[in-house]
Amino acid sequence: MGKTQLGARVDEDVAELAKKRAADLGLSIGDYLARLVQDDASGLRARAVDVAARFLVEHQSVFDEAEGAQQAPPGACAA
Repeated sequence: MGKTQLGARVDEDVAELAKKRAADLGLSIGDYLARLVQDDASGLRARAVDVAARFLVEHQSVFDEAEGAQQAPPGACAA
């Protein structure tokens, strides 16, 4: 399949973040953007967000407990 060049204007911080993520994944910026579009179009991103949201709902008490432990006053002991 041939390649087509696209142009887009984004904020500088978004461009830097995209470049960093692409580099972290060992991808060119073009391949990284293509992956994002393919994941979005296939519904993969939406399914991942849905799974993450369900996980947070199901385990909210664990997060609340951990947060409460971090906010305990100095010298307080867990029972």
